[in-house]
Amino acid sequence: MTDIEAGIGTIVRARSREWVVLPSDDVGLIRLRPLAGSEAEIAGIARSLVDLGLEEVVPSQFPLPSVDGAGDAGAVRLLFDAARLSLRDGAAPFRSLGRISVRPRPYQFVPLLMGLRLDPVRLLIADDVGVGKTVESLLIAREMVDRGEVRRVCVLCPPYLCDQWRQELEEKFHLPAVVIRSGTVGALERELPLSGDLSIYQYYPFIVVSIDYVKSDRNRAAFLLHCPSFVIVDEAHGAAQPAGSSKGQQQRHALLKALAADPHRHLVLLTATPHSGVGTSFSSLLGLLKPDFANIDLATATEEERVSLARHFVQRRRADIVHWLGEDTPFPERVTLETTYKLTPAYQALFDEVYAFSQELVKAGESMTGWSRRIRYWTALALLRCVMSSPAAASSALATAAGLKRAEMVEDEKNEFAPFIYEPTDEEVVDAAPSPIMEQGGAELGDSGRRSLARFVKVAEGLAGPKQDAKLAAAIGIVRQLLDEGRSPILWCRYIATAKYLAAGLETALSRQYRGLRVVAVTGEQPEEERREIVAGLGQTERRILVASDCLSEGINLQGWFDAVVHYDLPWNPNRLEQREGRVDRFGQVAREVKAVQLYGSDNPVDIAVLDVLIRKAGEIRRTLGVTVPVPVESETVMNSVLRSLFFKPPKARQTTLASFVEDPTNEDGAAVMEVHRQWDAAAAREKVSRTRFAQKGIKPEEVEVELAATDQVLGDTGAVRAFVLDAVQRFGGRVEVQVDGTVLLSSLDQLPEPVLAALGEEKSTRVAFSVPARSGASVLGRNHPVVTALATALFESAMVGAIGSPAARCGVIRTAAVSRLTVLHLLRVRCTVEVAGASPLLSEEVLVRAYQGHPPEIDWLSEDEALALLGVAPNDNVTPEERRDRIGNALQEIAALADAHAEAAQEHAARLQGAHRRIRGSIGISKRVVVTPHLPPDLLGLLVLIPVPGVRR
Repeated sequence: MTDIEAGIGTIVRARSREWVVLPSDDVGLIRLRPLAGSEAEIAGIARSLVDLGLEEVVPSQFPLPSVDGAGDAGAVRLLFDAARLSLRDGAAPFRSLGRISVRPRPYQFVPLLMGLRLDPVRLLIADDVGVGKTVESLLIAREMVDRGEVRRVCVLCPPYLCDQWRQELEEKFHLPAVVIRSGTVGALERELPLSGDLSIYQYYPFIVVSIDYVKSDRNRAAFLLHCPSFVIVDEAHGAAQPAGSSKGQQQRHALLKALAADPHRHLVLLTATPHSGVGTSFSSLLGLLKPDFANIDLATATEEERVSLARHFVQRRRADIVHWLGEDTPFPERVTLETTYKLTPAYQALFDEVYAFSQELVKAGESMTGWSRRIRYWTALALLRCVMSSPAAASSALATAAGLKRAEMVEDEKNEFAPFIYEPTDEEVVDAAPSPIMEQGGAELGDSGRRSLARFVKVAEGLAGPKQDAKLAAAIGIVRQLLDEGRSPILWCRYIATAKYLAAGLETALSRQYRGLRVVAVTGEQPEEERREIVAGLGQTERRILVASDCLSEGINLQGWFDAVVHYDLPWNPNRLEQREGRVDRFGQVAREVKAVQLYGSDNPVDIAVLDVLIRKAGEIRRTLGVTVPVPVESETVMNSVLRSLFFKPPKARQTTLASFVEDPTNEDGAAVMEVHRQWDAAAAREKVSRTRFAQKGIKPEEVEVELAATDQVLGDTGAVRAFVLDAVQRFGGRVEVQVDGTVLLSSLDQLPEPVLAALGEEKSTRVAFSVPARSGASVLGRNHPVVTALATALFESAMVGAIGSPAARCGVIRTAAVSRLTVLHLLRVRCTVEVAGASPLLSEEVLVRAYQGHPPEIDWLSEDEALALLGVAPNDNVTPEERRDRIGNALQEIAALADAHAEAAQEHAARLQGAHRRIRGSIGISKRVVVTPHLPPDLLGLLVLIPVPGVRR
């Protein structure tokens, strides 16, 4: 046991096979991984069993290659790629990249480098929508976990984003997370140990927590007591200090202040919109990073303040990173179009009557007070929104208002009414019909009012279909054009009833013309997991149309399946419009151009007001600045100013533009809108200054380039993964066909190993890609994709055991014109212990290629780059079996004489590794904590002998 206890990385023999000793948090447990196996085979042996003689664990050595089963250069190259693609504990310079299933873009390493140079990590990542803040933050978290500096991670986010975060953690970063919110707590608590002394916040190591669940007085204390040391906060602007009296936002901010008060807490804040237009709110976010930052005014900050803040704050537009570090990140161009329709006479008549009815409700409510006045106003708004949306939404709302009696209300319920009409930025979407409002509003009406509503219901029901509903007819025409362009559109609706109505109308009108077309409606009626399954299923069809309510405008990325957006119902909040379009306009979108169509009624005064006052203003700022700046106040405030004016205008004066709305200096509502626009422009100006000064200024491109080059050499880049998979499939007898769109069709896969077939889902052919964005329907194979992992593991294991017919081999001999002298390549695996002060020791494994010419002791070593280049050379002449055996035998006899040279190379590698660790940790004292020690001798995985072609000189 003495040799085993000497350190992790020791090779031992137990249970009739060789193992590598892994780090273990339990001193009574020896963790072992098979020398030629995967992490799935990791085993634990109790030290007490060894002490009792019931288990035997003895020191061993890595077995040398054998002359049996020798292959060609390609077979040895396959072994090399299989070995490095199997690595999960590569440590130069980022440990996490061996364990994640996503290949980060170069610019996404900037926050990681920034974070690793801070202790604790305190970052505000404010990159543009669709750039990949989720990947950036989880990359930091995963790296800290793999370095042993963090054991538990928490993501705090709005409730509607919880499931997406859990999915990202598990699928891309292999951190099994649970969601903690009101609907999951009971089940999670039942899984706790019976001792009863653990909280769900401390028992589960990786948690995604609804910020609205833990912000309350009831849950906050337990969460703060047991919260993990690493916290990511998504949509952090919703937890800034509010300018007004928003109780929910005040609670969120109080929660974050309490978390930030722990000086050892790692805190990463994410938001695409840090500047809400309120300077104190932005300052409150900066103060969470460091209390002194709350006093910094970006407009007047000193150079010293800007430099200090730049270490904690990064904010980039797409234009900042689309061409960065020699790599293009393709973002689509967004083309926004406005399309109008004019109401049919019958629909116009209904609209006019409902509008007049709504006006009377509002005017009558002016003489009332309190709740009665408010419910009249909301009822009028709800009626108008539903009638503008669709006949289905109109008839549902009108029928509710016409037929129900008064119900008693409590104040808390009254405060929940606004989301049925408006679209609050930081609240979960409500796409249901505004029935609660209609119930209360209807109860306020007399018999004559309810009779009018009942008559409106019958009229609305008769307007269904494209003949009477010009809005539906216009949508059918828009979608037909998009389908003819080869696009797959999403149509966004405000209400569930409208989404169902629109989907049915589109299917009826288009299904005969477009063979195989599928039209699906997804709304808040369906559970979130079901929505995702429906969308994923729809994405597999060639021609598809998705009709969705705003339940999908957040928490799900749709760029892989859809490339056009139609706003069937204009949102009353421009932030919601950006969220809708951001589902498809983001990295990973294959189409070079995405279309966004805003459909509105040319004779609809509310649509025109929304466009003029809000949506066009938001678009103007986005075109000028290159990013979205949210409206600086809740859209409810602006819309109330517009609608109050419209309700009190005579019918002929209802058609409004922004100019006509504010031209009267006595119009208080118009003045209020102009003040909002002034604040909006000021927020945009601050955003421009901020993004100019904090677009990753703290990290130089060459710093990232050095680390990425080292990482790709150790782990393999996308090109290495592609070459490995295609070569391996063909050597197993499969077919490889490169498609016009750059994807690759793999077929005739019957002879692949069973684990690979299982990862493929028993498919006998599949279309794959090796980088994103990839065409819809193609699986992107990264280095940690189950198919790649299964292939690498199977080939490595078969080569190690010398399986007959294995495409990979530990030995090879070729005759090639690439060398002028006899050259021998050694594939070495170097195992190192990485020790970081304050953390448990870690195991590092990396594969090196060394090449020499001559014979010991008179040999010349080639450079590492020269050795790697020779690993891929092609043969120029045949080698007889006898010569192959002789050459390999001679090379094996020389191994012992090279032991000191290999040990020296391992020491040099460990020193480089230690330098890389210290380099990326910066110069603030963290770097001195890292010590890297190699285990000697390094493992000789394989060797390749290159014989020069007679008479050929290089």
